[in-house]
Amino acid sequence: MSGDNRFVNYNEPEAMRQYALALGVPNADIVLDYAGRRTYDTCYRAKAIFGVTKAILITQKFHLPRAIFLCNMLGVDGTGVVADNFNYLKRSLLYWNLRELPATVTAFADVVTRPLPVLGKPETIFPENVQ
Repeated sequence: MSGDNRFVNYNEPEAMRQYALALGVPNADIVLDYAGRRTYDTCYRAKAIFGVTKAILITQKFHLPRAIFLCNMLGVDGTGVVADNFNYLKRSLLYWNLRELPATVTAFADVVTRPLPVLGKPETIFPENVQ
């Protein structure tokens, strides 16, 4: 589970972990990436740090195409599942869909320029399953 965690009171990976635990996912089956500040960072780090070559991406419908594109362009064979578990207010949905326009342009630029995300020591997750 990857997301932004730059601020003390904002921790996306931990929020995802808590949700997964509440749904019955064993804690031992959860790996957190606290440096996924942007989707590009998440996809890059999945391969470079965690050795992931295949991934199922679970995110909101408006974000999924960009996330799959970035992972596939960065060497992670990505497929996706929509995780919209509530109805968005129309103004919120409009905002997030409009936000995707510049974010998609940035994603195209990122795969060309390859900015270096926050890195760290490589970590092996689920060594028996890594492909």
